[in-house]
Amino acid sequence: MARKGMKIAGSSGGKLSMKDKLKMINKLAGGDLAFDLKEENPTDVHDWISTSSTWLDSIICRGQKGGIPVGKVTELAGLSGTGKSYMAAQISGNAQKKGYNVYYFDSESAISSEFLEKCGCVLEESEGYGDFVYIQAQNVEFVLETIETILASGEENNLFVWDSLALTPSVADLESDFNPQSTMAVKPRILSKGLAKLLQPISNSNSTLLILNQLKDNITRSPAEALTTPYFTPGGKALIYSYSLRIWLTGRKAKDSFVVDGKGYRVGSEVKCKLEKSRFGTHGRTCNFKILWGDEVGIQDEESWFDAVSPSEYISNSGAWFILKKDGYEKKFQKANFAQMAREDKEFRKTLLDIIDEEVIMKFDKRLGEASQYYEEREEESE
Repeated sequence: MARKGMKIAGSSGGKLSMKDKLKMINKLAGGDLAFDLKEENPTDVHDWISTSSTWLDSIICRGQKGGIPVGKVTELAGLSGTGKSYMAAQISGNAQKKGYNVYYFDSESAISSEFLEKCGCVLEESEGYGDFVYIQAQNVEFVLETIETILASGEENNLFVWDSLALTPSVADLESDFNPQSTMAVKPRILSKGLAKLLQPISNSNSTLLILNQLKDNITRSPAEALTTPYFTPGGKALIYSYSLRIWLTGRKAKDSFVVDGKGYRVGSEVKCKLEKSRFGTHGRTCNFKILWGDEVGIQDEESWFDAVSPSEYISNSGAWFILKKDGYEKKFQKANFAQMAREDKEFRKTLLDIIDEEVIMKFDKRLGEASQYYEEREEESE
Protein backbone atom coordinates (compact mmCIF):
# COMPACT_ATOMS: atom_id res chain seq x y z
CA MET A 1 0.00 0.00 0.00
CA ALA A 2 1.29 3.45 -0.87
CA ARG A 3 2.21 5.48 2.21
CA LYS A 4 0.61 8.85 2.86
CA GLY A 5 2.42 11.57 0.98
CA MET A 6 4.24 9.06 -1.22
CA LYS A 7 4.40 10.21 -4.83
CA ILE A 8 3.53 7.64 -7.49
CA ALA A 9 5.52 7.62 -10.72
CA GLY A 10 3.68 9.29 -13.57
CA SER A 11 1.46 11.42 -11.33
CA SER A 12 1.37 15.19 -11.48
CA GLY A 13 0.07 17.31 -8.65
CA GLY A 14 -1.46 14.28 -6.92
CA LYS A 15 -3.48 13.25 -10.01
CA LEU A 16 -2.77 10.08 -11.98
CA SER A 17 -3.13 9.94 -15.73
CA MET A 18 -5.66 7.46 -17.14
CA LYS A 19 -2.81 5.27 -18.39
CA ASP A 20 -1.20 5.14 -14.94
CA LYS A 21 -4.52 4.40 -13.24
CA LEU A 22 -5.15 1.44 -15.51
CA LYS A 23 -1.58 0.18 -15.09
CA MET A 24 -1.77 0.43 -11.30
CA ILE A 25 -5.12 -1.37 -10.99
CA ASN A 26 -4.24 -4.11 -13.48
CA LYS A 27 -0.93 -4.70 -11.71
CA LEU A 28 -2.81 -5.06 -8.44
CA ALA A 29 -5.32 -7.45 -10.05
CA GLY A 30 -2.69 -9.47 -11.88
CA GLY A 31 -4.58 -9.15 -15.16
CA ASP A 32 -6.45 -6.77 -17.44
CA LEU A 33 -9.52 -5.86 -15.40
CA ALA A 34 -9.51 -2.04 -15.67
CA PHE A 35 -10.35 -0.38 -18.99
CA ASP A 36 -10.74 3.04 -20.56
CA LEU A 37 -14.26 2.74 -21.95
CA LYS A 38 -13.53 5.32 -24.64
CA GLU A 39 -11.21 2.77 -26.21
CA GLU A 40 -12.63 -0.61 -25.19
CA ASN A 41 -15.52 -2.03 -23.18
CA PRO A 42 -15.06 -5.73 -22.34
CA THR A 43 -18.79 -6.12 -21.68
CA ASP A 44 -19.86 -5.10 -25.20
CA VAL A 45 -21.24 -7.89 -27.37
CA HIS A 46 -19.08 -8.18 -30.48
CA ASP A 47 -20.61 -11.32 -31.98
CA TRP A 48 -23.95 -13.14 -32.12
CA ILE A 49 -24.83 -16.76 -32.89
CA SER A 50 -27.92 -17.11 -35.08
CA THR A 51 -30.95 -18.96 -33.74
CA SER A 52 -31.80 -20.02 -37.34
CA SER A 53 -34.88 -17.80 -37.16
CA THR A 54 -34.39 -14.50 -39.00
CA TRP A 55 -37.39 -12.98 -37.22
CA LEU A 56 -36.14 -13.98 -33.77
CA ASP A 57 -32.61 -12.76 -34.54
CA SER A 58 -34.10 -9.44 -35.64
CA ILE A 59 -35.99 -8.74 -32.39
CA ILE A 60 -33.23 -9.62 -29.90
CA CYS A 61 -31.07 -6.48 -30.08
CA ARG A 62 -32.43 -3.00 -30.62
CA GLY A 63 -31.14 -1.37 -33.78
CA GLN A 64 -29.32 -4.39 -35.22
CA LYS A 65 -29.68 -8.04 -36.11
CA GLY A 66 -28.64 -10.21 -33.18
CA GLY A 67 -29.00 -13.80 -32.01
CA ILE A 68 -27.51 -15.52 -28.97
CA PRO A 69 -25.04 -12.97 -27.50
CA VAL A 70 -21.43 -14.17 -27.26
CA GLY A 71 -19.83 -13.54 -23.87
CA LYS A 72 -23.14 -13.73 -22.02
CA VAL A 73 -25.48 -16.24 -20.36
CA THR A 74 -28.79 -16.92 -22.14
CA GLU A 75 -31.82 -18.89 -21.00
CA LEU A 76 -33.98 -20.77 -23.50
CA ALA A 77 -37.04 -21.97 -21.59
CA GLY A 78 -40.25 -23.48 -22.85
CA LEU A 79 -43.26 -25.65 -22.27
CA SER A 80 -43.06 -29.35 -23.10
CA GLY A 81 -42.71 -30.00 -26.81
CA THR A 82 -42.10 -26.39 -27.86
CA GLY A 83 -38.71 -27.04 -29.45
CA LYS A 84 -36.04 -26.16 -26.89
CA SER A 85 -33.66 -28.96 -27.87
CA TYR A 86 -34.38 -28.40 -31.57
CA MET A 87 -33.37 -24.77 -31.27
CA ALA A 88 -30.33 -25.58 -29.12
CA ALA A 89 -29.09 -28.04 -31.75
CA GLN A 90 -29.61 -25.47 -34.51
CA ILE A 91 -27.73 -22.85 -32.50
CA SER A 92 -24.92 -25.36 -31.89
CA GLY A 93 -24.56 -26.01 -35.61
CA ASN A 94 -24.49 -22.28 -36.34
CA ALA A 95 -21.83 -21.79 -33.65
CA GLN A 96 -19.62 -24.49 -35.17
CA LYS A 97 -19.82 -22.79 -38.56
CA LYS A 98 -18.38 -19.66 -36.93
CA GLY A 99 -15.53 -21.62 -35.38
CA TYR A 100 -16.91 -21.94 -31.84
CA ASN A 101 -16.30 -25.18 -29.96
CA VAL A 102 -19.56 -26.67 -28.66
CA TYR A 103 -19.78 -28.49 -25.33
CA TYR A 104 -23.24 -30.06 -25.12
CA PHE A 105 -24.24 -31.14 -21.60
CA ASP A 106 -27.20 -33.53 -21.86
CA SER A 107 -29.07 -34.49 -18.69
CA GLU A 108 -32.08 -35.94 -20.50
CA SER A 109 -30.25 -38.58 -22.60
CA ALA A 110 -32.50 -37.61 -25.48
CA ILE A 111 -30.08 -36.25 -28.10
CA SER A 112 -29.18 -38.65 -30.92
CA SER A 113 -26.29 -38.24 -33.37
CA GLU A 114 -28.68 -38.41 -36.32
CA PHE A 115 -30.81 -35.64 -34.84
CA LEU A 116 -27.78 -33.39 -34.26
CA GLU A 117 -26.49 -33.90 -37.80
CA LYS A 118 -29.92 -33.10 -39.25
CA CYS A 119 -29.78 -29.83 -37.31
CA GLY A 120 -26.45 -28.92 -38.90
CA CYS A 121 -24.00 -30.05 -36.21
CA VAL A 122 -20.65 -31.46 -37.36
CA LEU A 123 -19.72 -34.35 -35.07
CA GLU A 124 -16.30 -35.16 -36.56
CA GLU A 125 -13.29 -32.88 -36.57
CA SER A 126 -13.57 -30.72 -39.67
CA GLU A 127 -11.45 -27.83 -40.91
CA GLY A 128 -13.21 -24.50 -40.51
CA TYR A 129 -15.67 -25.82 -37.94
CA GLY A 130 -15.51 -25.83 -34.15
CA ASP A 131 -15.41 -29.14 -32.30
CA PHE A 132 -18.53 -30.79 -30.90
CA VAL A 133 -18.14 -32.48 -27.52
CA TYR A 134 -21.08 -34.39 -26.03
CA ILE A 135 -21.09 -34.69 -22.22
CA GLN A 136 -23.57 -36.52 -20.02
CA ALA A 137 -24.64 -34.08 -17.29
CA GLN A 138 -24.28 -36.27 -14.19
CA ASN A 139 -25.00 -33.50 -11.72
CA VAL A 140 -25.08 -29.73 -11.37
CA GLU A 141 -21.70 -29.55 -9.65
CA PHE A 142 -20.07 -31.58 -12.44
CA VAL A 143 -21.44 -29.28 -15.16
CA LEU A 144 -20.26 -26.12 -13.41
CA GLU A 145 -16.83 -27.55 -12.55
CA THR A 146 -16.33 -28.82 -16.12
CA ILE A 147 -17.12 -25.40 -17.59
CA GLU A 148 -14.78 -23.78 -15.06
CA THR A 149 -11.96 -26.23 -15.93
CA ILE A 150 -12.34 -25.68 -19.69
CA LEU A 151 -12.25 -21.91 -19.24
CA ALA A 152 -9.26 -22.14 -16.89
CA SER A 153 -7.34 -24.09 -19.57
CA GLY A 154 -7.21 -20.92 -21.63
CA GLU A 155 -9.41 -22.19 -24.46
CA GLU A 156 -11.54 -19.44 -25.97
CA ASN A 157 -14.54 -19.22 -28.30
CA ASN A 158 -16.78 -21.84 -26.72
CA LEU A 159 -20.51 -22.44 -26.65
CA PHE A 160 -21.68 -24.36 -23.59
CA VAL A 161 -25.19 -25.81 -23.97
CA TRP A 162 -26.88 -27.16 -20.83
CA ASP A 163 -29.89 -29.34 -21.77
CA SER A 164 -31.56 -29.09 -19.39
CA LEU A 165 -31.00 -27.44 -16.04
CA ALA A 166 -34.37 -28.53 -14.66
CA LEU A 167 -33.56 -32.24 -15.05
CA THR A 168 -29.97 -32.08 -13.79
CA PRO A 169 -29.76 -33.28 -10.17
CA SER A 170 -27.29 -32.12 -7.55
CA VAL A 171 -24.93 -34.54 -5.79
CA ALA A 172 -27.17 -34.27 -2.72
CA ASP A 173 -30.18 -35.29 -4.83
CA LEU A 174 -28.37 -38.37 -6.10
CA GLU A 175 -27.21 -39.46 -2.66
CA SER A 176 -30.52 -38.75 -0.92
CA ASP A 177 -33.92 -40.44 -0.94
CA PHE A 178 -36.93 -39.50 -3.07
CA ASN A 179 -38.37 -37.12 -0.50
CA PRO A 180 -38.18 -33.60 -2.05
CA GLN A 181 -37.94 -32.06 1.42
CA SER A 182 -34.57 -33.77 1.94
CA THR A 183 -32.68 -31.55 -0.49
CA MET A 184 -34.93 -28.51 -0.73
CA ALA A 185 -33.20 -25.41 -2.21
CA VAL A 186 -29.84 -27.20 -2.58
CA LYS A 187 -29.68 -26.72 -6.36
CA PRO A 188 -30.51 -22.97 -6.29
CA ARG A 189 -27.72 -22.35 -3.76
CA ILE A 190 -25.21 -24.26 -5.90
CA LEU A 191 -26.27 -22.39 -9.04
CA SER A 192 -26.10 -19.03 -7.27
CA LYS A 193 -22.48 -19.65 -6.32
CA GLY A 194 -21.53 -21.34 -9.59
CA LEU A 195 -22.87 -18.66 -11.94
CA ALA A 196 -21.24 -15.92 -9.87
CA LYS A 197 -17.89 -17.66 -10.41
CA LEU A 198 -18.37 -18.21 -14.14
CA LEU A 199 -19.79 -14.93 -15.44
CA GLN A 200 -16.47 -13.09 -15.87
CA PRO A 201 -14.48 -16.08 -17.22
CA ILE A 202 -17.24 -16.69 -19.81
CA SER A 203 -17.08 -13.06 -20.92
CA ASN A 204 -13.28 -12.80 -20.93
CA SER A 205 -12.88 -15.99 -23.00
CA ASN A 206 -15.38 -14.91 -25.65
CA SER A 207 -17.56 -17.87 -24.69
CA THR A 208 -21.30 -18.34 -24.30
CA LEU A 209 -23.49 -20.31 -21.92
CA LEU A 210 -26.92 -21.36 -23.21
CA ILE A 211 -29.09 -22.83 -20.46
CA LEU A 212 -32.21 -24.77 -21.44
CA ASN A 213 -34.94 -24.79 -18.84
CA GLN A 214 -38.57 -25.75 -18.35
CA LEU A 215 -41.56 -23.43 -18.02
CA LYS A 216 -43.76 -24.60 -15.18
CA ASP A 217 -47.24 -23.41 -14.21
CA ASN A 218 -47.21 -20.82 -11.46
CA ILE A 219 -49.68 -22.25 -8.92
CA THR A 220 -50.86 -19.29 -6.88
CA ARG A 221 -53.93 -18.14 -4.96
CA SER A 222 -53.67 -14.67 -6.47
CA PRO A 223 -55.77 -14.28 -9.66
CA ALA A 224 -53.76 -11.20 -10.62
CA GLU A 225 -50.44 -13.05 -10.32
CA ALA A 226 -51.84 -16.00 -12.28
CA LEU A 227 -52.63 -13.64 -15.17
CA THR A 228 -49.41 -11.60 -15.11
CA THR A 229 -47.00 -14.42 -14.19
CA PRO A 230 -48.44 -17.70 -15.49
CA TYR A 231 -45.07 -19.48 -15.60
CA PHE A 232 -41.80 -19.75 -13.70
CA THR A 233 -38.50 -21.55 -14.28
CA PRO A 234 -36.81 -23.84 -11.71
CA GLY A 235 -33.28 -23.17 -10.44
CA GLY A 236 -33.81 -20.23 -8.13
CA LYS A 237 -33.99 -16.46 -8.53
CA ALA A 238 -30.22 -15.89 -8.57
CA LEU A 239 -30.10 -17.32 -12.10
CA ILE A 240 -32.47 -14.65 -13.38
CA TYR A 241 -29.98 -11.93 -12.49
CA SER A 242 -27.20 -13.76 -14.37
CA TYR A 243 -29.07 -13.92 -17.67
CA SER A 244 -28.54 -11.25 -20.29
CA LEU A 245 -31.28 -12.77 -22.41
CA ARG A 246 -34.28 -14.98 -21.57
CA ILE A 247 -36.21 -16.52 -24.47
CA TRP A 248 -39.49 -18.25 -23.58
CA LEU A 249 -41.26 -20.65 -25.93
CA THR A 250 -44.95 -21.46 -25.59
CA GLY A 251 -47.39 -23.32 -27.81
CA ARG A 252 -50.14 -21.70 -29.84
CA LYS A 253 -53.81 -22.74 -29.90
CA ALA A 254 -54.59 -21.79 -33.48
CA LYS A 255 -56.04 -24.51 -35.72
CA ASP A 256 -53.19 -24.02 -38.18
CA SER A 257 -50.46 -24.21 -35.55
CA PHE A 258 -49.32 -27.65 -36.79
CA VAL A 259 -47.31 -28.35 -39.92
CA VAL A 260 -48.81 -31.24 -41.88
CA ASP A 261 -47.57 -33.17 -44.87
CA GLY A 262 -49.54 -33.98 -48.04
CA LYS A 263 -51.45 -36.77 -46.29
CA GLY A 264 -52.33 -34.73 -43.21
CA TYR A 265 -49.71 -36.21 -40.88
CA ARG A 266 -48.25 -33.78 -38.36
CA VAL A 267 -44.55 -33.13 -38.99
CA GLY A 268 -44.06 -29.89 -37.08
CA SER A 269 -45.62 -27.29 -34.84
CA GLU A 270 -45.71 -23.56 -34.33
CA VAL A 271 -44.36 -21.85 -31.24
CA LYS A 272 -44.70 -18.37 -29.85
CA CYS A 273 -41.42 -16.82 -28.79
CA LYS A 274 -41.20 -14.04 -26.19
CA LEU A 275 -38.18 -12.16 -24.85
CA GLU A 276 -38.87 -12.45 -21.13
CA LYS A 277 -35.69 -10.51 -20.32
CA SER A 278 -33.32 -8.60 -22.57
CA ARG A 279 -30.41 -6.34 -21.73
CA PHE A 280 -30.44 -5.18 -25.34
CA GLY A 281 -33.48 -2.90 -25.21
CA THR A 282 -36.05 -5.40 -26.51
CA HIS A 283 -37.73 -6.82 -23.40
CA GLY A 284 -41.20 -8.18 -24.16
CA ARG A 285 -40.93 -8.45 -27.94
CA THR A 286 -42.54 -11.49 -29.56
CA CYS A 287 -42.48 -13.50 -32.76
CA ASN A 288 -43.67 -16.90 -33.93
CA PHE A 289 -42.32 -19.56 -36.26
CA LYS A 290 -42.77 -23.25 -37.03
CA ILE A 291 -40.38 -26.06 -36.13
CA LEU A 292 -40.16 -29.28 -38.13
CA TRP A 293 -39.62 -32.47 -36.12
CA GLY A 294 -40.62 -35.17 -38.62
CA ASP A 295 -38.34 -36.65 -41.29
CA GLU A 296 -36.98 -33.15 -41.82
CA VAL A 297 -35.71 -31.29 -38.76
CA GLY A 298 -35.26 -27.55 -38.33
CA ILE A 299 -36.92 -24.15 -38.19
CA GLN A 300 -39.17 -23.06 -41.05
CA ASP A 301 -37.51 -19.69 -41.36
CA GLU A 302 -38.87 -18.23 -44.61
CA GLU A 303 -42.43 -19.32 -43.75
CA SER A 304 -42.44 -16.87 -40.82
CA TRP A 305 -41.29 -13.91 -42.89
CA PHE A 306 -44.78 -13.26 -44.23
CA ASP A 307 -46.09 -12.50 -40.72
CA ALA A 308 -42.98 -10.41 -40.03
CA VAL A 309 -43.44 -8.14 -43.07
CA SER A 310 -47.22 -8.25 -43.61
CA PRO A 311 -47.89 -4.85 -41.91
CA SER A 312 -45.43 -3.23 -44.35
CA GLU A 313 -46.49 -0.44 -46.70
CA TYR A 314 -44.49 -2.23 -49.41
CA ILE A 315 -46.95 -5.13 -49.54
CA SER A 316 -50.55 -4.82 -50.73
CA ASN A 317 -53.10 -7.47 -51.60
CA SER A 318 -56.13 -8.01 -53.78
CA GLY A 319 -57.98 -11.20 -53.01
CA ALA A 320 -55.61 -14.15 -52.93
CA TRP A 321 -52.77 -12.20 -54.60
CA PHE A 322 -50.18 -9.97 -52.96
CA ILE A 323 -47.90 -7.41 -54.59
CA LEU A 324 -44.48 -6.44 -53.21
CA LYS A 325 -43.22 -3.03 -54.39
CA LYS A 326 -39.97 -1.49 -53.17
CA ASP A 327 -37.37 0.77 -54.82
CA GLY A 328 -38.56 -0.02 -58.35
CA TYR A 329 -38.78 -3.76 -57.73
CA GLU A 330 -42.21 -5.39 -58.09
CA LYS A 331 -43.29 -8.99 -57.58
CA LYS A 332 -46.69 -10.65 -57.47
CA PHE A 333 -47.19 -13.71 -55.30
CA GLN A 334 -49.67 -15.81 -53.34
CA LYS A 335 -49.27 -16.71 -49.69
CA ALA A 336 -49.17 -20.41 -50.54
CA ASN A 337 -45.97 -20.04 -52.61
CA PHE A 338 -44.40 -17.22 -50.57
CA ALA A 339 -41.85 -19.37 -48.70
CA GLN A 340 -40.69 -21.21 -51.82
CA MET A 341 -40.18 -17.94 -53.68
CA ALA A 342 -38.29 -16.50 -50.69
CA ARG A 343 -35.89 -19.46 -50.85
CA GLU A 344 -35.44 -19.69 -54.63
CA ASP A 345 -35.82 -16.13 -55.98
CA LYS A 346 -32.66 -14.24 -54.95
CA GLU A 347 -33.99 -10.75 -55.69
CA PHE A 348 -37.31 -11.48 -53.97
CA ARG A 349 -35.40 -12.84 -50.95
CA LYS A 350 -33.07 -9.84 -50.74
CA THR A 351 -35.99 -7.41 -50.92
CA LEU A 352 -37.81 -9.28 -48.13
CA LEU A 353 -34.73 -9.21 -45.90
CA ASP A 354 -34.41 -5.46 -46.53
CA ILE A 355 -38.04 -5.02 -45.45
CA ILE A 356 -37.48 -7.11 -42.30
CA ASP A 357 -34.50 -4.89 -41.44
CA GLU A 358 -36.63 -1.79 -41.91
CA GLU A 359 -39.91 -2.98 -40.37
CA VAL A 360 -38.69 -5.21 -37.52
CA ILE A 361 -35.34 -3.66 -36.58
CA MET A 362 -35.11 0.00 -37.60
CA LYS A 363 -38.74 1.11 -37.03
CA PHE A 364 -38.67 -0.40 -33.53
CA ASP A 365 -35.37 1.34 -32.85
CA LYS A 366 -36.84 4.70 -33.95
CA ARG A 367 -40.21 3.97 -32.26
CA LEU A 368 -42.23 4.32 -35.44
CA GLY A 369 -45.76 2.94 -35.57
CA GLU A 370 -47.86 1.45 -32.77
CA ALA A 371 -45.99 -0.38 -30.02
CA SER A 372 -48.55 -3.21 -30.02
CA GLN A 373 -47.28 -4.53 -33.34
CA TYR A 374 -43.90 -5.22 -31.75
CA TYR A 375 -45.01 -6.62 -28.40
CA GLU A 376 -48.19 -8.55 -29.19
CA GLU A 377 -48.53 -11.56 -31.44
CA ARG A 378 -50.94 -11.05 -34.32
CA GLU A 379 -53.43 -13.91 -34.07
CA GLU A 380 -55.42 -15.29 -36.96
CA GLU A 381 -59.15 -14.62 -36.87
CA SER A 382 -59.76 -18.34 -37.24
CA GLU A 383 -58.11 -19.12 -33.92
